Amino acid sequence: MNEQIVWIVLKRLRTPFFVIIVTFAISILGLVLIPGVDDQGHVYHMTFFDAFYFVTYMASTIGFGEAPYSFNYEQRMWVSFAIYFTVIGWFYGIGAIVALIQDEGLRRALNLNIFRKQVENLHDPFYIILGYNAVTKTIINKINGVDYRAVVLDKSSQKIEELILENFYPHVPASVGDATNQQMLKMAGIHQKNCKGVISLFENDMVNANIATLCMLLNKKIDIIIKATSPEQVSHFKNMGLEHVQNPFEIISKRIYFGLTSPHIWLLEMWMYGHILKLKKRDRFPKGKYIIFGSGRMGKAIAEGLERANIEYVLKSFNSKKYIEKKDTAIFGDEEDMQNLLALGIKESACIIAATKNDILNLTILNSAKQLNPDIFTMGRENSLDDLNIFKAAKINKIYVVEKILADATYNFISRPLVDTFIREARKQTEEWAEVIVNMLNNITGMNPKYYETQFNNENAYALSLELEKGECVTLANLRRSRENKDEMLQIVFLLLKRGDQVYLMPDSQMPLELGDELLSVADEDVYEDFEYIINNIYELNYVLDRDETNNLSYFKSWGKNGKNTNA
Repeated sequence: MNEQIVWIVLKRLRTPFFVIIVTFAISILGLVLIPGVDDQGHVYHMTFFDAFYFVTYMASTIGFGEAPYSFNYEQRMWVSFAIYFTVIGWFYGIGAIVALIQDEGLRRALNLNIFRKQVENLHDPFYIILGYNAVTKTIINKINGVDYRAVVLDKSSQKIEELILENFYPHVPASVGDATNQQMLKMAGIHQKNCKGVISLFENDMVNANIATLCMLLNKKIDIIIKATSPEQVSHFKNMGLEHVQNPFEIISKRIYFGLTSPHIWLLEMWMYGHILKLKKRDRFPKGKYIIFGSGRMGKAIAEGLERANIEYVLKSFNSKKYIEKKDTAIFGDEEDMQNLLALGIKESACIIAATKNDILNLTILNSAKQLNPDIFTMGRENSLDDLNIFKAAKINKIYVVEKILADATYNFISRPLVDTFIREARKQTEEWAEVIVNMLNNITGMNPKYYETQFNNENAYALSLELEKGECVTLANLRRSRENKDEMLQIVFLLLKRGDQVYLMPDSQMPLELGDELLSVADEDVYEDFEYIINNIYELNYVLDRDETNNLSYFKSWGKNGKNTNA
């Protein structure tokens, strides 16, 4: 990259440098050849150094006077010529330098060089995010500086400028570049050891497929998080060996299916995304006939979910672009539109779903349906996060924000892998199991509990790690004891334990723990703080493990109250 910058500078300034050198050389040579008179009246010739010195300050218009002696008329005539002659060279050179500063190629080379150095100086684990939009902006806001750092590539200079104006902290290295270009991916750090993965969420499945193939060739060890918009493409990516494929329409389809057939499984998933852990009346999906406006990717995915749930539905083919071109408006609801709704059976239907690519059309379709059937349940596709407040104000029963669903699912995989695993495992269970779990969580932790992910290692569970390294038997039941009174239990629920590739949903409390186990637990902040104190502090851990006072005192003296070895 440095060589490229040097080459651009030399190429642009080669001719101007040559012109300046020639003008200087001719001017100097003339002064050396023309005889002058010294202060004694003797003939003399200027040395090359004297001539160079004079021409230098003459050409730059500094003007220190005639040197080393006063000039005769012949010398002054030559200097007059040289002044205009060198000015032409200087003007040409200065113009070339200004043009070079404004040169897009040089600016891009300098920016790429800065970008490369910024990436090389990243020491924290990072993800390469391809493309900057509302989805990736949300992901950056969630992970940058918290769990990971972010590096961004986008072929649009305008998008990169928008990212820079966001002024992310910590700084997000970003560059204009083609995500399918091997050199740009290398410059973005795909070969670096601290590169955790690549996120490619473009609308075009073929672009995502090309990027995935290229990334797998460049670095097989990284995670590749990729978007697919059809079952066929999901299957293709899975066959390529990609573990994490995001299909927002499939997520919506599954949510509708579980909302109809297993509302408590639906509730557990939505709770993981911020919903209160209680089924409200407005959360329940109605049974009856469904009308789906829009037979695109989302409409077809929803139809598959309804079919699995044995729900009657009508899939109305609706092209938003053609509708707008035909009627010269994005407002649905004229007489013809109302007749079409009646013909679809809107008055006898339980729910209408607007799933077109135009948010205004989706909103007006639902409003028109409510005019004909005030009791109908409404669900709408909201394509952009920018229009979310409009949909909320319209009192739509359920809003599916495609961008938010995609961003949240990607964030879960990156920063909350146990949550992602729990959602997948919970979908395999029965409605009765999910209802028991919800009731248990409500009784123990309340309706708005928080979940936490903990890995049992030296960094996150110092005292517990020491016990496990010695081969001591510690169970989840031991860790549920209160450090204030070991005969009382902490109000904490252990939802999932992951050991290597093995996943234990609602793990047995008597199960011996192992070093490296990952635990998903639910509690309020105070209770989880106690839990963290127990697994990190040797004295407190000994207390809940029923060790006698002598043993406790020995540990306390040896390791110190904060779990640090005082004898080390």
